Amino acid sequence: QVQVAESGENSVQPGESLRLSCRITGLTFDDYAVGWFRQAPGKAREGVAGIDTDGTQTYNDFAKGRFTISKDNNRNILYLQMENLEPRDSATYYCAVTFGVRWFGDLSTDRVDVWGQGTEVSVSS
Repeated sequence: QVQVAESGENSVQPGESLRLSCRITGLTFDDYAVGWFRQAPGKAREGVAGIDTDGTQTYNDFAKGRFTISKDNNRNILYLQMENLEPRDSATYYCAVTFGVRWFGDLSTDRVDVWGQGTEVSVSS
């Protein structure tokens, strides 16, 4: 059984940084592309960043230059390093797995096969 568990709630001020982590078990971690999505209240869930099995990274435009996705295949952990956070980044962040080796640059929610339970990120002064 595949299980996905993100880190706990996080509250920061604008301009601060935060690193999210997600542990995925129940599958061979480095056989699948994994990624992060987010959903703000009243808005659709959207892709943030994805990483293919070969390490190729895909970012949504709002994440480019501020967010970095990485993974530790030995520990089955996926990370999202977020810099210079803004209030508009406030959302529930979800770890996700697609049963393929690549996102092909397409972080659409219908490509996701397994979702984590989500972790809240709040950016406010």
